[in-house]
Amino acid sequence: MEQLSGDILQTKYALDTFYFLVMGAFVMWMAAGFSMLEAGLVRSKNTAEILTKNIVLYSIACVMYMLIGYNIMYGGVSASGWMPTLGFGGFGAENDAAAVLAGGDDAPYYSVLSDFFFQVVFVATAMSIVSGAVAERMKLWAFLAFAIVFTGFIYPMQGMWKWGGGFLDMNGFSDFAGSGVVHMAGAAAALAGVILLGARKGKYGKDGSVHAIPGANLPLATLGTFILWLGWFGFNGGSELKVSDVAEANATALVFVNTNMAAAGGCIAGLLFARLWFGKADLTMALNGALAGLVSITAEPLTPSPELATLIGAIGGVLVVASIVILDTKFKIDDPVGAISVHGVVGIWGLLAVCISNSDATIGAQLMGIGVIFAWVFVTSFIAWYAIKAIFGIRVSEEEEYEGLDVGECGLEAYPEFTQNRS
Repeated sequence: MEQLSGDILQTKYALDTFYFLVMGAFVMWMAAGFSMLEAGLVRSKNTAEILTKNIVLYSIACVMYMLIGYNIMYGGVSASGWMPTLGFGGFGAENDAAAVLAGGDDAPYYSVLSDFFFQVVFVATAMSIVSGAVAERMKLWAFLAFAIVFTGFIYPMQGMWKWGGGFLDMNGFSDFAGSGVVHMAGAAAALAGVILLGARKGKYGKDGSVHAIPGANLPLATLGTFILWLGWFGFNGGSELKVSDVAEANATALVFVNTNMAAAGGCIAGLLFARLWFGKADLTMALNGALAGLVSITAEPLTPSPELATLIGAIGGVLVVASIVILDTKFKIDDPVGAISVHGVVGIWGLLAVCISNSDATIGAQLMGIGVIFAWVFVTSFIAWYAIKAIFGIRVSEEEEYEGLDVGECGLEAYPEFTQNRS
């Protein structure tokens, strides 16, 4: 085959870089989805605080990943694959035209900075998972302190073990777009925080009864779910990394279709299972079912057929309904938005489901990855949460919790006309 001309090589580079940036922007838009979903599923008196957490955690993630996290995750690994080489000092040299024009398999096909942008929105997504699980009773500044540790150190270390070429990758662990590296990691950090934080006041009775605490705005929660569904096309589609030839373009299209079908399967299965269990069509379970379908397919959206992707998502939708109820009623884990179930329990299912369609994956490698990521993130997060609790405290007072975190933490209300008399 004749060597591609310089113009074609540069065009392919520009196309892949542009695609990478657009997919990163899609994932960044998921921050809005998490904000709307969480704001809809908490009580109105905590809305402004949850929105503050989401926009500030995104900003902290960007800064910490720029300063520390990206270099830990992609700065090189030791021979054993366990430790980063810690090559701090920016992102490395940007690609020049000569390297691109050289062609061949080793030639760069997208900008270094586009890679940073795509990766930084992933770490923000993982931290957003934590936000909803600890909602309505955690101190704002304690949460933001943990965000610094999680985005700068905890997340990048386990990310390096897989996506940075570390020992999980060396041993065959498969996680295409992050059912484990992003979603289960965020859920493990959330679980550690919830255990130390405790349940919201009034959630559980002394007799073991469970009292539902409905969210304030289900239209907003539904909007948030649709935004997340849209953003997931960037999450999974961008993880193909390349789109500028026929094979990669076809692969990207399949990833988009499988992502969409898994979400649809999860939504329908979640709604049907909730109807059979509760006797009613529960909107919140349909929403979480769709998200569960998305998490289910994230570990491997390329190798299944669309029909199989729909089934994988549907199983995730059933699992999330069962998990939310069991964690709430049996284990008294108070998770206002179901984040631990959606991203943790279903994240594990997604990693195991890889073996159904990907012949290169093994159950042993997948179980190893699940165990390592969960243990690392849970233990280090528990230590971080415990230290923050000992130094600053992590829970607001009973009075602040009763009045709402909008007033106690932010000094304003999201819906002031509901509580203030008009003159």
